[in-house]
Amino acid sequence: MIDLDSRQTIIVAILVLFLGKYLNKKIGFLRRYNIPEPVTGGLVASLFFGILYLLFDLNINFSTHYRDILLVVFFTAIGLSTEMKSIIKGGKALLILTVFAVAYIFIQNYIGIYIAELFDMNPATGVAAGSAALQGGHGNVVSWAPILNEKFGITNAMEVGMISATFGLIIGGILGGPVARFLINKYKLKPENEADAEITIGTKHGKNLSIDYNSALKILLMLAFSIGIGMYLSDFLEYIHFTLPLFATCMLGGVLLSNLVPLIIPKMKCPANSPTLAIVSDLSLGLFLAMAMMSLKFWEIDNEALFIVVSIVVQTVAILLFSVFIIFRALGKNFDAAVITAGYIGSAMGATPTAMANMAAVTKEHGPSPVAFAVIPIVGAFIIQVSNAFVINIILVIIG
Repeated sequence: MIDLDSRQTIIVAILVLFLGKYLNKKIGFLRRYNIPEPVTGGLVASLFFGILYLLFDLNINFSTHYRDILLVVFFTAIGLSTEMKSIIKGGKALLILTVFAVAYIFIQNYIGIYIAELFDMNPATGVAAGSAALQGGHGNVVSWAPILNEKFGITNAMEVGMISATFGLIIGGILGGPVARFLINKYKLKPENEADAEITIGTKHGKNLSIDYNSALKILLMLAFSIGIGMYLSDFLEYIHFTLPLFATCMLGGVLLSNLVPLIIPKMKCPANSPTLAIVSDLSLGLFLAMAMMSLKFWEIDNEALFIVVSIVVQTVAILLFSVFIIFRALGKNFDAAVITAGYIGSAMGATPTAMANMAAVTKEHGPSPVAFAVIPIVGAFIIQVSNAFVINIILVIIG
């Protein structure tokens, strides 16, 4: 076994991200279907480390220190880049997506429950492989596994959940881009206003960006203040026994700071269109996803392999049908709807960072969608996180 420290892990992650960029540049299929670069590099790296384990019994473990920091920085930057006018503009889409996304949490869990019953397993195992893993991600699995073990006697809830979350992360990252591309080409969709193509998250970074010393200092200062606000919010919520992930409260801190400061200090502009913030956002997202993907361990599937594979296949078909025939249509079958659909697939099967990477890949190729980048973080980081906990509790009461 080899344990890499934080410095070594970040070096590997940078190399993996370069690998993903190189492969996407050289392999037209990956670029054409908008597969995120960190997903490409991370999957290849994960397979390589898996081969080392299978052939030489060499298990490589990576530090999660910088990974967790990058996740917080990314979501804080998302908050800082979110203007109230974008939220207001996306209000209808936000409401529609919220209603259907919450409803799909029930669907996702009952798919898992029915498949578990098909394999003569405890129905609660289906919850571990359902929204607890797919909507919530690896961190959510850690929270629910002890409860499922204690109340339902599912001793392998952690393993089932972690492996399901892993496959969900991969599938969410692979399918979002191709689905959006299919919808955009089929309906000949284009951004409503190309003039809105400012330097934001998910745009192409050219060589003539106005990034200077002062802009970097300003962004670092606002990031630090926003994270501080998020930490205080997290402590307060924990005090009243209501838990949200730290990255979610830090994102809210960024939203508050970026929209309140210009009101208090009119000369201080909202950093939403800052190229410096865009670079920080995309860099932190790319490195976070590279670390998450390269750390995946496919060989940890054991006796539940068939159940997990069948469950993931059915969940994949279900999310594709639901996204294309319900989400996309309900949102108006326009360009923003296609980009949001790509993000929703990443969020419902993997995690919000996967959703953002999907949308970044799509918008870099087809044009900007400020509405999508305002709606998906709010739904994925806040609404789904809160709703998921309530829905899981309701379902466990019903089946228990």
